[in-house]
Amino acid sequence: MNTTEPFVITVSRELGSGGRSIGQKLAARLGVRFSDKTLIQSLVKQTGLSVAEIERIKGRKKNWLSDFIDRVAPVPNSGAFLGWSRPMEDIGNGGVTQDDVYRAEREILQGIAAEGSCVIAGRSGFFVLAGHPNKLDIFIRADREKRVARVMEKQQLSREDANAVIDVVDRARDNYVEKYSGKSRYDLRNYDLVLNVDTLDEDGAVDVIMNFIKNN
Repeated sequence: MNTTEPFVITVSRELGSGGRSIGQKLAARLGVRFSDKTLIQSLVKQTGLSVAEIERIKGRKKNWLSDFIDRVAPVPNSGAFLGWSRPMEDIGNGGVTQDDVYRAEREILQGIAAEGSCVIAGRSGFFVLAGHPNKLDIFIRADREKRVARVMEKQQLSREDANAVIDVVDRARDNYVEKYSGKSRYDLRNYDLVLNVDTLDEDGAVDVIMNFIKNN
């Protein structure tokens, strides 16, 4: 990956691995946009966007997608959810399917990548942006006990409940990636760098990634 040209770094991760926080810190270190699937998907659902509605709005306001991207992922991004201070357009709130969300998410992610260098955390980045000419795909993983401990702390859950949450999320992410990419998210061939963070804190993980970028 050439950091002198516009680039994209995708960060796929296991729940409880700290991958999202690592992605945020990496973006801050590089001074580029950060965006994650959860934020984008929540905005898609909140506004009731479908691809057809995106195209309709873009037809009325040509710079809509750039405006949207600036709201979702400013440069640099503190990681805070900015929300909507006012409705950007009169958007319908009809039923939105998982396919609608995926297609809208795909267009938004591709738009973010087209706007300039960025770090994108989420289950779909590595395949949604597969055609990007200057991209680094990372997978962050951790052993089960570390994941359980982190989920217990972050979500204030019992060990039993944390294990159940991890099982549900793992299954949902596996199904999502397989449905839309035809691949397993655990196939290491999807990624340029696979990082086990069992012995690393978040800053240490960012150091490893930065060193990898420097030497590749």
